[in-house]
Amino acid sequence: MDVALFDYELPAERISQAPARRRDASRLLVLERDGGRVEHRRFAEIAALLEAGDLLVINDARVTPARLHGSKGTGGRVELLVMRPAGPPSPSGDEELWLCLVRASRRPAPGAWIDLPAGLQAAIVEERGDGEAVLRFRTRSGSVPEKTVGTGSRVVAILETHGEVPLQPYIRREQDDPRAATDRRRYQTIFARVPGAVAAPTAGLHFTPEVFHDLEARGIARAVLTLLVGPGTFRPVTAERVEDHRLAPERFVLPPATAGAIRQTRLRGGRVVACGTTVVRVLESRAGDDGLVEPGAGECDLFIRSGHRFRTVDALLTNFHLPRSTLLMLVCAFAGRDAVLAAYREAVERRYRFYSYGDAMLIRPGATRVA
Repeated sequence: MDVALFDYELPAERISQAPARRRDASRLLVLERDGGRVEHRRFAEIAALLEAGDLLVINDARVTPARLHGSKGTGGRVELLVMRPAGPPSPSGDEELWLCLVRASRRPAPGAWIDLPAGLQAAIVEERGDGEAVLRFRTRSGSVPEKTVGTGSRVVAILETHGEVPLQPYIRREQDDPRAATDRRRYQTIFARVPGAVAAPTAGLHFTPEVFHDLEARGIARAVLTLLVGPGTFRPVTAERVEDHRLAPERFVLPPATAGAIRQTRLRGGRVVACGTTVVRVLESRAGDDGLVEPGAGECDLFIRSGHRFRTVDALLTNFHLPRSTLLMLVCAFAGRDAVLAAYREAVERRYRFYSYGDAMLIRPGATRVA
């Protein structure tokens, strides 16, 4: 299938640069999976758009402020996106290995130290390709060590204090932008728990305690899984054919309690509502033909595209995605390319806000009774 089939026109002013004033004040486009009927609501109304007995599955990944700016010995600037540990720390704990994305006008030579905030230094020890490299981190001699928290990692402690939230490049921020403080709070779901994601599961950004209260009052249960979103999810599809693209693996945990909740939902005739494409990918990667899922942990690289038979997910809550992206391809596989792109065109005409800080879309089966 040609990647160009997943293109659409989007005026630049429709790309949201900041979140809505309230999380649940976002608009919500409702698309019926059967027939393509579209309805326009507010996210705060979502409980009325689901049914008693439904199960909402959310991703509790927490975004790490993983972007660091540093300088080479020559004075050249370097930007690091610190993704995940690449090996055990040294026996003394003074050095740590991390997989990073490295950006610089001229790539640092292997072994050359990069100066980073709080006396941290890093040097490339292994090139991985696609901008990735394994870096050795240490604290510069004479500097005061940052207090470690939780994991005991000095790198994590410095990221939490000095790192920047790794927003997508379409969200523009100048140096010392006052919105950066808001980003630390709002580019994070209220249920974020497991650190290590480099991007938020954005469908979850709209939830508030009030919305969860309304869902519970309506008899809609909630279950949790973890998928630590990596940069591979957002890499452009450079292949001409969809089938030639590959997704980088991302770490996940699907707890037994969530697998059990899905079983109970199926037994009572309820529906599984996935909050975000990350949840869809984990559930469908662990699904059997009976729609039940196997708990477990590991890496997920499932690329859902046209022709996929959805076995577990009945409804999908998601944001609006970039043209030609794997996320848009997943949504089109779920609801049909023509229906999804028609809904996107209507969203553009009605001035919806797009992408990470934008509005939301609920794709559900057939007509649902609305309270």
